[in-house]
Amino acid sequence: VGRIDKDELSDLDASEYSGTSYIGKLGAEKAYESILHGHVGYEEVEVNVQGRVIRQLDTTPPVSGKNIYLTLNVALQNLAVDELAGRKGAIVALDPRDGSVLALVSSPGYDPNLFVNGIDPVSYKKLLYSKDTPLLNRAIQGTYPPGSTIKPFLAFTALNDGVRKAEDETWCPGWYKVPGSSIKKNGWKKHGHIDMTQAIAQSCDVYFYELAADLGINRLDAGLQQFGFGQLTGIDISGENAGLLPSPAWKRKTRGQAWFPGDTVNAGIGQGAVLATPIQLAAATAAIANRGILVTPHLLAGIQDPVTGVIKKFHEPVTRVAIKAQQPEYWDTVINGMVEVVQGAHGTARYYAKSKKFVYAGKTGTAQVYSQQGEEDADDSNIPEELRNHALFIAFAPADHPTIAMSIVVEHGGHGPSGASPIARRLVDYWLSRNEKN
Repeated sequence: VGRIDKDELSDLDASEYSGTSYIGKLGAEKAYESILHGHVGYEEVEVNVQGRVIRQLDTTPPVSGKNIYLTLNVALQNLAVDELAGRKGAIVALDPRDGSVLALVSSPGYDPNLFVNGIDPVSYKKLLYSKDTPLLNRAIQGTYPPGSTIKPFLAFTALNDGVRKAEDETWCPGWYKVPGSSIKKNGWKKHGHIDMTQAIAQSCDVYFYELAADLGINRLDAGLQQFGFGQLTGIDISGENAGLLPSPAWKRKTRGQAWFPGDTVNAGIGQGAVLATPIQLAAATAAIANRGILVTPHLLAGIQDPVTGVIKKFHEPVTRVAIKAQQPEYWDTVINGMVEVVQGAHGTARYYAKSKKFVYAGKTGTAQVYSQQGEEDADDSNIPEELRNHALFIAFAPADHPTIAMSIVVEHGGHGPSGASPIARRLVDYWLSRNEKN
């Protein structure tokens, strides 16, 4: 909330704001300003030549603004804030059943109260030019290469388009030669013969290099678009970024270059020009948890009349887009692969994300800061923090009847105990333990 500026005043009904100097500037306060503000009251009076009121002719009482309730779970939100304390990144948690936002965290943050009465120039410049960019809402505006978190979505696309069967194996010697080129793309490990479930679990780059090449960029893009990549999720607060799904037309227009097979191969492991936001990743993950239902994230839970105290729950239909699987077992293959990521003997998150109590599904990802080779589940705490790759993790829990879906990005989090997967375990353990008690 902050003071109304000239641009805002030109778009407002001046009479409605004659009694206040403040307006919602960001977030839910801006999105639901008309509900929170209420309506101004006025009276019609008769005055004499000196301007003194002689009598009251008519009165219209003011109408108080309504209270709104948010979907955020305060305890989960606070836990997510604590998990990112001192680090840059974002956490988004949704209820996959209806799109309710359970936690939405961008770190580092800032004190919005500084802006209420007008922030002083020194403090504003400090926030504006900080290398930590606290004014950026990373949860809905931050764009990151999704890395290997993209692999479950491509796996489903390949199954659904008939490009792969779950049992088909790819030979992974630890490298891949781009078709029609002498370029060799290294994987992070030699996996040998590997099928789709284990390719997801072990995050085999070579499997997905070949898969992307066989799909081609058009089918690859179409498959990711089904899950909402490259599009706004429609969350009910402003400022959301649509991310980027690159295409041959995009590359010609923006870079004046042709599209090469190597570009498609890069996209197959979520690198190159592919960019996604944490809110997109969470919504897409919820679609896998829902076996094809894409929900629209929202923060509004209910509206309360301050006079009667009655709370009207938010019942506006949430947009749902069905991703139709040609065979129901396609979802089983992808979900089983994601469960193996966490629970399996060779899963990339087995060391740091596995819960002692609950079975859930996840997928590790890395957004490269600089080119480095190394095991996806290795501990790289010996690398200087500013050179570590960004750590990503998507998850939903429990695996069989999900009540939470999330995405986590830790900038320069790398792998191991400082990465994103241990945060997921702690959030899942809290959420499911809480629901057990209830």
